[in-house]
Amino acid sequence: MLELRKFETKDEDLLVSYLNDAAQTHFLSARIPQPYTHEAAHWWVETGSKIGIVYAIVNHGIFVGTISAIRGEFEKQKTAEIGYWVAKPYWGQGIASEALQKFTSLLFETTDLIRLYASVMEGNAASAAVLQKSGYKLDAVLQKAIYKNGSVFNELHYCKVRD
Repeated sequence: MLELRKFETKDEDLLVSYLNDAAQTHFLSARIPQPYTHEAAHWWVETGSKIGIVYAIVNHGIFVGTISAIRGEFEKQKTAEIGYWVAKPYWGQGIASEALQKFTSLLFETTDLIRLYASVMEGNAASAAVLQKSGYKLDAVLQKAIYKNGSVFNELHYCKVRD
């Protein structure tokens, strides 16, 4: 059974374990410090996870990932950027899709957000599939918009709007 809940101190050890796997972080934002330390995990649980709308993804009682929405400002105040990841041992089990579908419904039911979007680094076919399966549509391709680990990538923007 999948649930979304606030982060807890008990999640810190798994955060460190998950986010020190190079395969896990390959497509994630470079803002995630590497190596990922216990201090970074503690900061995330106590401070970082309280910025925006952030939940831990829990599958059958085990913390397996995170999902968040950061609301835009000013004229983009009704728009939010979605971000998510699921730990490598749980890839391919439909967890990210289920979490994104629940989170999207939650946001549209409990906030005044009209548009949700997510950015995907070109080559991250799994994340693009999660978004498509969850009803998000390819909105734009930003040419050479991402520079990570010495390489340049196109950025794929997916969005879903409130009906």
